[in-house]
Amino acid sequence: MNRMVHLPQLPQRIVSLVPSQTELLFQLGLGDRVVGVTKFCVHPLEEVKLKKKVGGTKNFNFQAIDALQPDLIIGNKEENYQEGIEQLQEKYPVWMSDIYTLEDALQMMLLVGQLTGTQEKAHELTTQIEQQFAGLEPAVPPIPTAYFMWRNPYMGVGSNNFIDHLLTRCGFHNVLGHLPRYPEVTPEQLAQAAPKLILLSSEPYPFQEKHQAEFSEMCPQATIEIVDGELFSWYGSRLLYSVGYLQKVITTANRIPK
Repeated sequence: MNRMVHLPQLPQRIVSLVPSQTELLFQLGLGDRVVGVTKFCVHPLEEVKLKKKVGGTKNFNFQAIDALQPDLIIGNKEENYQEGIEQLQEKYPVWMSDIYTLEDALQMMLLVGQLTGTQEKAHELTTQIEQQFAGLEPAVPPIPTAYFMWRNPYMGVGSNNFIDHLLTRCGFHNVLGHLPRYPEVTPEQLAQAAPKLILLSSEPYPFQEKHQAEFSEMCPQATIEIVDGELFSWYGSRLLYSVGYLQKVITTANRIPK
């Protein structure tokens, strides 16, 4: 964004506009300095219940934010909306992340640690996550895979985003990877892509087992699994729990007839 964020002192009143980064702040021991979160910030559950809600990730409650008088607001380019961020930047220091890869996520955590004076904890966290991902064993050979995150219309995961990056690290060949970031996908397009594995995310659309039949009709040859969307898409400290889960998904996928 080519902007400099000036913080004359360590922030004491932080508003987080991104669920995964909210969880990160608590992981870094900053819970007492977090004064506001979005209604989608659900981790850590008991702690965020006590924080002031400042709207959604794409519709901020500016009056609520003004009442909190934050000395730092943390957002994300994809999660938040440009007009709202620009309005907040007129009054407050707003630090933005932009995440496409695991390396981006680790760098974000280190920078948040630097912003908040928690560099040592951030370094320990990123080292632990990096070591876990180094041990991730991808599917061999790569499995043609489609990942869906929305229904009516069907929306999948295309290229150039964090989920696509994790799919690749898991050894899942994204059959929608030639499309834009989050494309609408018709049944005909999906059938033509011929995935061997279809992953239905638990968020933002709450896919459930009852939806598997729809995709079986479109792709009778595919294995269809419901997966934890947080562990595929949250790029904060929730990554501590991702590798063990992803390895189980890979193990199941490896049983698919090649």
